[in-house]
Amino acid sequence: MSHDSASPQPGRIRLARGVSPWLLPTVAAAAATSLLSRRDRRWALAALPLTALTGGMLWFFRDPDRVPGTARVLSPADGVVQSIDPWPDGRTRVAIFMSPLNVHVNRAPLAGTVTSVEHVPGGFLPAFNKDSDSNERVVWHLDTELGDIELVQIAGAVARRIVPYLAAGAKVRRGERIGLIRLGSRVDVYLPEGIAPAVSVGQKTVAGVTGLDHG
Repeated sequence: MSHDSASPQPGRIRLARGVSPWLLPTVAAAAATSLLSRRDRRWALAALPLTALTGGMLWFFRDPDRVPGTARVLSPADGVVQSIDPWPDGRTRVAIFMSPLNVHVNRAPLAGTVTSVEHVPGGFLPAFNKDSDSNERVVWHLDTELGDIELVQIAGAVARRIVPYLAAGAKVRRGERIGLIRLGSRVDVYLPEGIAPAVSVGQKTVAGVTGLDHG
């Protein structure tokens, strides 16, 4: 079942689902210390950094509405293309690195049906490390008009929690929100055999907007 609104409104900002366990305690602590600082200014030493942290988290967990791009295969993540690798089975892996400053919500590259969502335990190496393929991750498979599409959300040194929004059997629209990686990391999408990537290493991507193929 879709969780997105039927008519996206570009420019409208919401907070990502799944951030409450991190955000609410910070907001509560900032509010409490701000009130206490009115009675005793020494509390301002705690209130000021907590208020700044709250503002930073509101920015980090922003989730803007977007109109999907026109390409067949859309970027699942905001970030920078880290690598483009041919795979032994004929597919091409496009790896997108997400920094803590990027939007952390990931989106479906194509419309289709979620056939599986698998959590794979692992480590927490920095996402730009070549050994991060063994990190904690969630592996998605979507049945689409191009066949099976594999997408992998990979946790990093800071991002230690991946929050899927959908489960196997769900219908998904192209560009629809599918999950969250808290504080950025890496997302890999595997283009089917015969689909040439339209992006290059170092190129910036916008989730649900940037096209990954020439179709």
